[in-house]
Amino acid sequence: MSVEIIDGTTIANFVEDEEAFSASVNDLFAQLDADKDGFLSYKEMVKELQRLRVMETHFGVDVKREPEEVARVYESLFVQFDHDMNGRIDKNEFKKETKKMLLAMANGLGSLPIQMALEHDSLLLKAVKHEYSYGASANDNLLANAA
Repeated sequence: MSVEIIDGTTIANFVEDEEAFSASVNDLFAQLDADKDGFLSYKEMVKELQRLRVMETHFGVDVKREPEEVARVYESLFVQFDHDMNGRIDKNEFKKETKKMLLAMANGLGSLPIQMALEHDSLLLKAVKHEYSYGASANDNLLANAA
């Protein structure tokens, strides 16, 4: 876990960098695709949602939820990703929905930076690292042009 400063622009810039975003989403998809069949099953997605503790916490505090409520939320999230409703999520569906979710998050954060604890190797941490690398290369270019 890493504590970082992040804002909506950091996330939006990461998503708009097609190469960096695609590479990160492809890596995540490969990690989640446990059986390596090129698709995410409901079981594979639920495993990730459970790891992320989507329903188990409320502002960082554990909350006991009814199993039926958790199942309904997980099913609705899976359907959100499964655009063609074939019972599995391909890489393109995963990328499109992940992009929509990250851009919604960026919009919600706005331009006001906040401090956030980010999971190791999460897409949000990758967005922060992308910003650091972009800032470093921009500074290198300024120094080179000044010389």
